[in-house]
Amino acid sequence: MTGMVAKRGDNASFSKTVSESDVYLFAGITGDFYQAHTNEEAMKATSYGRRIAHGALLVGFMSTTSTMIIHQAAARGDRSVPVALGFDRIRFIAPVFLGDTITVNYAITGADEDRRRTTAEIEIRNQRQEVVCVATHLIKWLEAE
Repeated sequence: MTGMVAKRGDNASFSKTVSESDVYLFAGITGDFYQAHTNEEAMKATSYGRRIAHGALLVGFMSTTSTMIIHQAAARGDRSVPVALGFDRIRFIAPVFLGDTITVNYAITGADEDRRRTTAEIEIRNQRQEVVCVATHLIKWLEAE
């Protein structure tokens, strides 16, 4: 067994403006055409006043940052095959509206070398620096043969 390259303190960040095409492509892939995401008129009658992005789309953006961490480790010589064990304690704190620019910050907060697992805290903020989503992510770093 070789030591893990990913360590506590490793971090990555990803920014993106959430577009209408992002929401509709995601809806098409998943089949989730719920009106909160696809019906502007229905959402005008709510306290949000407009459509919001799918929460699961935000989880996809979280996955982007975990992949960035994996690529960082590979660039430092890691030969393992990391797999996600799950996202825990996901909380959608505020809506993400179409046109919002979000930044996903991913930071490894724990590394268990014996179990070859890392734990990371994820925070997503909008362009006004408001926290819109948080989660914890677990990765298992499988040894490659």
